[in-house]
This record gives sequence, structure tokens and C-alpha cells, in this order.
Amino acid sequence: METGVQSNSFTYMGRSFCGLSIHDGSSSAFSDCNSDRSGEFPTASSQSRRLLIACASSENNNNSSSDELIRQLVSDLNSPSPEDQKQAALELRLLAKNKPENRIKIAEAGAIRPLIDIISSSTDSQLHEYGVTAILNLSLCDENKEVMAAAGAIKPLIRALKVGNPAAKENAACALLRLSQVDSNKAAIGRSGAIPPLVNLLENGNFRGKKDASTALYSLCSVKDNKVRAVQAGIMKPLVELMADFQSNMVDKSAFVLSLLVSVAEARAALVDEGGIPVLVEIVEVGTQRQKEIAVAILLQLCEDGLSYRTMVAREGAIPPLVALSQTGTSRAKQKAEMLIGLLRQPRSGNAAAAAATATARASSDVSVA
Repeated sequence: METGVQSNSFTYMGRSFCGLSIHDGSSSAFSDCNSDRSGEFPTASSQSRRLLIACASSENNNNSSSDELIRQLVSDLNSPSPEDQKQAALELRLLAKNKPENRIKIAEAGAIRPLIDIISSSTDSQLHEYGVTAILNLSLCDENKEVMAAAGAIKPLIRALKVGNPAAKENAACALLRLSQVDSNKAAIGRSGAIPPLVNLLENGNFRGKKDASTALYSLCSVKDNKVRAVQAGIMKPLVELMADFQSNMVDKSAFVLSLLVSVAEARAALVDEGGIPVLVEIVEVGTQRQKEIAVAILLQLCEDGLSYRTMVAREGAIPPLVALSQTGTSRAKQKAEMLIGLLRQPRSGNAAAAAATATARASSDVSVA
């Protein structure tokens, strides 16, 4: 439930604001990495929050006064006082969250460099979190993504994944996701060491952290080298465990990440080692329609790789649920189930027709997020 906070009138930087109100809701997890959580600011800053929302959204405040406020806040990021820095970072994150135009203004005012400095070195947990989250909110603007990467934001965000508080880790994962939407940044993020702490967040984070980590990993693992890094970091164990737990609400996201990874041999071997085949067969049997579609596509890619994998899949009793899926699944799932059944029923020696069928299956076996 949300509760309104009213203020009749107050003054800040020589300007008067009247009749402003906001709503303080309880913090809720976000899964789309769009911006930071709402309702998490201390009561003591409620007046400042009303001011920032007014500056961010009120049509009555002119651009010059908003620009003046932004410049002052950016200046405060360089203050020798940690409290001034903390308040400035908090207010800038709110400005960037509530009005897209402010994301460009804040960046142009020079906020990116001091925010990077804060998240690079701050030992104050709250200041560090505010800095990370301000970077996240600024990264929602496409124009800022390359500027942030060029300014050196990647490594400090990876540091936040390792040493930040839970909220900082989650928001750092989301910020890296946003930066990875520039294709040239994907490899750089992987080379800089982001994959292992993201895998750790996937395995050990809370529900929101797991979702944010899986989304970032899905983006980064479109690059082959990052797929290998993910396998080497031990991603297969948490992926298989999350897919096996139908109460985790992580089956789909984990399976989508796996669908990217199995294109490399290291991932296929790790999947088998972690007991992934029976988990995938179970999904084909009892999962949702989308989960079945992803699982059959993964099994198809696995069985294209060799006879030994086909034998393992068949021994897990995959053919009956695959036959059922070929009759009742989505059109895509039906097609892949039929291809996989054909592979599983081939003689051990194989033949030219089987090779042709496998080539056809490979050409159409990519999985994409719905």
C-alpha cells in the first residue's frame, strides 16, 4: 500500500515549490533492468525527494532552473564531504530515473566521471550503492552507453558485483546489461572479468539478483568467448539447479541462457556432467509450452553433436514425451521434436540421410527470447 506525503510549501536554491506530493511504496523487485527500485529512500530526505520529483516532472519549472540544480548536484559529487556526495548521488539517480531527458542533461553536465570515481573507490556502502544506481539510470539512455564505457565504467561496475551490497550488485548487473547492448562492449565486459561475479550472483543472489544476473549473462553470452568464460566460471551447476526447480520462477530464463551456451562443446560436456539431460527431459514432459520448446531445442543441439549424447537422451526416456510434444506442442516445438525423434531412432552407424537431417535441424535450431 502506498501512503501520500504532502508538503504545502518549501524553498530550495531560491525557488519556491508548493502543493507537491509523492507516494512512498514498498520496495519491489524489478526484473527488466529498467531502473532502480522505488520507495527505498530514507524518510529524512522526503523534502529533497519531493523537490527532485518536481524538478524532474513539473511543467511549471523552467529548463534553466532544472539545469542549475543538475549542475549543483554534479558539483557536489566532487565535494570532500561524503554526506554531500551521498545526497547528490541519491538525487541524481532520482532525476535520471523519473525523466528520460534528464539522463542526457546529467551526463552532459559531467556526472559520469565523478560517479565512476565514487564506485571505484568508495568504502561507504550507501554512497557506493547510490553511485552504482545513478550509473544504471543514466545507462538507460542510448547516447550515454558508449560514453560510459569509454570513461571506464565497466571495471568499477564489476567491482560492485564483487564487493557491493545486494542492491549495488543487482544494479551493477543491470548496468552491465545496458552497456552490453552496444555490441562492441560485450567482449570488453567479458575480458574485464564480469562473467564470474555474474555467475556467483546467479547462484547465490536473491530472486531479483538471480533474474538480473541471468538477463545480463544472456546478453553477454551471445559472444563465443563469453560462453566459454561462463562455462569455466561454473555456470552450468546453477543453471541446471534452477531449471530443475519449477518453484524458482527461473526455469525459462535459465533455459534461455543454456540455449546460447550449448553451441560450444565445453558447455555440452558441462551440461552432461551436471546432470542436465534428465532435467531437460522432465521439462519436455511437464513444463509449460514455452519451456518445452526451449528444452527440446537444447536437446536437439546436444544430440546433433554425437551418438553418445543421443544414447544418454534416449536412456532417460525422452522418446514418449517427445512424441507427445510432436502432436500437442507449438509449431516450433513440434518441428524440433520430430527432428529429435528422428535422430534418436537412427541406427548407431548413421547414414547419409541422417547427416542431411542433422544439417537441416542445425540450420533451424536457434532459440530466441519470446
